[in-house]
Amino acid sequence: MGAKADFTVTVSKEETVAAVLPLQQHWLPFSNLDLLLPAVDVGVFFCYQKQPAESCNSSFSSMVSVLKKALAQALVSYYAFAGEVVANTDGEPELLCNNRGVAFFEAYADVDLRNLDLHNPDESIEAKLVPNKKHGVLSIQATELRCGGIVVACTFDHRIADAHSANMFLVSWAEMARSKSMSLVPSFRRSLMNPRHPGCIDLSLDQMYVPISSLPPPKQRLDQPTDTLTSRIYYITSEQLNDLQSLACSNGCKRTKLESFSAFLWKMVALLAAKDDFKFTKMGIVVDGRVRLGEGDEEKASLMGSYFGNVLSIPFGGQSVNELMEKPLSWVANQVHDFLEQAVTKEHFLGLIDWVEAHRPEPALAKIYSNGSDEGPAFVVSSGQRFPVTKVDFGWGRPVFGSYHFPWGGDSGYVMPMPSPAREGDWIVYMHLFKRQLELIEAEAGNVLRPLTSDYLGVDAVAPAMVSLV
Repeated sequence: MGAKADFTVTVSKEETVAAVLPLQQHWLPFSNLDLLLPAVDVGVFFCYQKQPAESCNSSFSSMVSVLKKALAQALVSYYAFAGEVVANTDGEPELLCNNRGVAFFEAYADVDLRNLDLHNPDESIEAKLVPNKKHGVLSIQATELRCGGIVVACTFDHRIADAHSANMFLVSWAEMARSKSMSLVPSFRRSLMNPRHPGCIDLSLDQMYVPISSLPPPKQRLDQPTDTLTSRIYYITSEQLNDLQSLACSNGCKRTKLESFSAFLWKMVALLAAKDDFKFTKMGIVVDGRVRLGEGDEEKASLMGSYFGNVLSIPFGGQSVNELMEKPLSWVANQVHDFLEQAVTKEHFLGLIDWVEAHRPEPALAKIYSNGSDEGPAFVVSSGQRFPVTKVDFGWGRPVFGSYHFPWGGDSGYVMPMPSPAREGDWIVYMHLFKRQLELIEAEAGNVLRPLTSDYLGVDAVAPAMVSLV
């Protein structure tokens, strides 16, 4: 029996889980970097195989009980996820930490884990296994599969947390479920994101970010066929990654796997852009500023490591379609490295905080997020190499698979590579690109990016005997 997307999910119960201890209601302001995020939700999910009958957590009801109890404990420290976003007197969003709680859904899906079509998450995951968030900041769904496996999924407001913050929460939640102490307690110290007085803003930031009121109205090229942004999940082997990195390095210039992979994708996107008569294309890469902002200050570096919120920037570069197609991968990787260099510094993030302050209360966002369709194709790569898929063990073993699911609503594509749980060194790659781009990539680079299957993940009917992780 092959992969299935046409299955039914039945929600049997919905309740609200709040922090186990009473919390004093208070306001948590958005940092300047939080204010750069649009109101979009991020999904993340984990798949677990059926547990042996002798396991103490073999039944769905016992698993759900563990999840809810641990969630109530984790929300004491991660109280931001139990609040709600409201507007202040200036019209800016703020977080009301009132412990309204997290919507928790219990569901059943009439599909076996082995037959779940993970390659097509828009059909098999979105709004089925990953819940739609209607209220609050975070929603969670636990879904029992026909085979006895379970999918645990979350949807959270990106304005409240970036991937680093969400990863901290997921690991802490799993630690609570295993009766462990939290390995990392979140910090909400917004003073770490305070602007400087006077501010110091580099002119390059005006090329990367834009007040929303300055955005041109969206345009649709009528001479091109209609296309839709579509999500797919692939895997790429460590051998292929090493080959790409080898091709991307030249004249003694060492390029990272992320730079090499991003350069390869840029060349692929340029192929279709040429067919559609576009002359120019753009690519951005998400940069986490925690390490940069902590440079030179040991105490701040420690606090930034546990900081909960958004500490992101999206530098991008633009190149001629013809050059991207004709030049070797090493040349393209050098272009990627060059536009990244401007954003991997402490001064860049301090300047970005100052830039937002200078434009408040006018909302703003990254230019590449709202790339006009007449400007040529654009996409963003976000490194998910810290995605803690092997650490999200709630007491019934490691997940056989986990991924972010982020059809982010922008005009540009979005790509996130993550470590594979099936084979060390391999990557899982979530891609949200235009369908024709995906079709071309599969046709031209099917030996590099391969559709994710249960065979690759090694999904069996029943999980092997559980190994305790301490």
